[in-house]
Amino acid sequence: MTDNNHPPEQERRRFSRVMQAARTELHQGGAAWDVTLIDISLNGLAVTQPKDWDADYSHPFNFIIHLDDGGTFEAYAHLVHIENGTLGFQMEHLGDEQIAPLARLLSKKVEGEVLEQELGRLEDTNE
Repeated sequence: MTDNNHPPEQERRRFSRVMQAARTELHQGGAAWDVTLIDISLNGLAVTQPKDWDADYSHPFNFIIHLDDGGTFEAYAHLVHIENGTLGFQMEHLGDEQIAPLARLLSKKVEGEVLEQELGRLEDTNE
């Protein structure tokens, strides 16, 4: 049954999510976990929850995604939800040096015009 007062989750999203499996490292303080990237957008990402998960939810995380071309994408994020073995993060403080490689990654699966609109929304959010 659909709640007419709230649009479906996909309609509420401001940024396209791209399904992308990739080895990812998640760091917080001296702790590190190997996880798998599930999906990513200009605003956030979802990864698998490690079995030995014992993080401090009140502090930010640093993650490193290992890309197919041998490069890496690194950024800071805050945990926003845990659901069914998935950790959802919102990225923060993205600079131009991070947005460019992320946009290249997303451009493989998001239409150019849509991606340009989303990059504009991201700029508005960061101002």
